[in-house]
Amino acid sequence: MTDLIYNDPDFVQFYDIENQDGRADFDCCIRLARDGGSVLDLGCGTGQLAAEMAQRCNVTGVDPASAMLDVARRRSGGDKVDWVVADARTVRLEKRFDLVLLTGHAFQVFLTEEDQRAVLHTIAEHLRPGGRFIFDTRNPAVEAWLEWTPRRSERMVEHPSLGTIRAWYDADWDAASAVVTYSTFYEIPGGGPVLGAESKIAFPKREDIAGMLDDAGLLVEQWLGDWQGESYADTSAEIIPIGRLR
Repeated sequence: MTDLIYNDPDFVQFYDIENQDGRADFDCCIRLARDGGSVLDLGCGTGQLAAEMAQRCNVTGVDPASAMLDVARRRSGGDKVDWVVADARTVRLEKRFDLVLLTGHAFQVFLTEEDQRAVLHTIAEHLRPGGRFIFDTRNPAVEAWLEWTPRRSERMVEHPSLGTIRAWYDADWDAASAVVTYSTFYEIPGGGPVLGAESKIAFPKREDIAGMLDDAGLLVEQWLGDWQGESYADTSAEIIPIGRLR
């Protein structure tokens, strides 16, 4: 099923507004990139990070959602990026990169182990010898979905043309599959509609990710627990492996 959050312009217009707090992930990825080097941004979304990195690197941004890439192409610096509409599980660009990244918890949209393995093989297929990879996924031990209730997640979103929007989530955790099904809602003011869309994301465990990385021929040099550089611990909010080809 198509995820409206990433494919419907009515929802895509909120993506940058909802994801503008903090730059720690940008800063970390920029530090890993080599000036003048090559970067593959898998699941690049609306292209904020890709466009910024293109000021110093040769960047290719890949995303399956054309609505997201429409925004990416229009943003400042977007003309410097090679945008590709493709799926991170299957894309093969016939070139290798100094840095391959998958940020914004994009790894979690791949719900099965088969799909997760496919993405990791894509990373391995596109890394140059000596190149680095990095991606992030939420630590299931922290149970972030417990905060995604209508009461706890309610917030006011300032939209440049629609005004102040009330937004909230609702979520359901399935322990058997380690998948959260959550809905995103935006209440348009002035008697407008309530926009709602359902999404699913997986919460793989660190040990399972480690095994899949090893099988893909990828060596983890460091496990981070946040984008500020703290080492991973069982209570870390994030699971962020950094590494290279084995």
